[in-house]
Amino acid sequence: MEIGIDSFAATPRDSSISRATAMQELIERIVLADEVGLDIFGIGEHHRKEFLDSAPSMILAGAASRTKRIRLTSAVTVLSAMDPVRIFQNYATLDLISNGRAEIVAGRGSFTEAFPLFGLNLNDYDALFSENLNLLLDINKNEIINWKGRFRPELVNQAIYPRPIQKQLPIWLGVGGTPASFVRAGEMGLPLMIAIIGGETHRFRPLVDLYKNAGRAAGHPEERLKVGLHSLGYVAKTKEEAVGDYYPGYEEMFTRIGKERGFPPVSMERFNAQNGPTGALVIGSPEEVAEKIVRHSASLDGISRFTFQMDVGMPHKKLMNAIELIGKVVIPLVKSNT
Repeated sequence: MEIGIDSFAATPRDSSISRATAMQELIERIVLADEVGLDIFGIGEHHRKEFLDSAPSMILAGAASRTKRIRLTSAVTVLSAMDPVRIFQNYATLDLISNGRAEIVAGRGSFTEAFPLFGLNLNDYDALFSENLNLLLDINKNEIINWKGRFRPELVNQAIYPRPIQKQLPIWLGVGGTPASFVRAGEMGLPLMIAIIGGETHRFRPLVDLYKNAGRAAGHPEERLKVGLHSLGYVAKTKEEAVGDYYPGYEEMFTRIGKERGFPPVSMERFNAQNGPTGALVIGSPEEVAEKIVRHSASLDGISRFTFQMDVGMPHKKLMNAIELIGKVVIPLVKSNT
């Protein structure tokens, strides 16, 4: 199992820390993750004031020149709102800079700010995603493209450059809880990255089964039907310390987002329930976190990748300590039990 981190490059809760400093600290965390043995580091994509990740490939390129082995991926590329040609060029360039370590997790994203920002109609949400995904996959397989769709100019014998070092860029499909998305990933034979930020992780097993059954029915080999899990998580020396570090930023962020979406405010009672044995949150001591990752993997019929989402405005030093614990304690524990 690969284990890593997905970051949304949250702006610091401490207003005295500049955005430039926050960005440099993020790069330092990616460098440390590489040094202590994490397998993957992903950068999300948002177009909001509280995040600094509107251009994730730029952040990853900055990290690529300072790292050696860690794979660098988007988490998630908002494919409905982006030109697939430009996405491919950005990540193929990242692949060249990183000497073959670039990946893409393509998805819809959980916010809609990109649509008015780029002059798109939210009513075309699904159609845009489907068309853009098909074009991105076509470009990934073929240097010369002949293609016609609804939302961008036709491509006639058009060469797309640069090409990556890897024969093809690994492209995962990022999903939430929509059954059709799981089936689509299976039919296309794409590895699946599931974002589970609430509820109980084992309840996603029927959707994973849908994915794998659709993939097998489409004739894809078992090794292509990989499942990854993205969860809110954090590690400290003890569970009490981990919860004390994580909860204040979590409460602030999700209460704010909840107001936008009509959800009730976050409470410690609900937080603790989500951080229980079957809940989606993975926050605790290294031993507790490793045990929970293994348990979640078993409940989903085996996962190939697990990524922590730790960015809730915590101080850089605490995040660095968590990365050290993941690399030096959590990963060996997980690998010895899988």
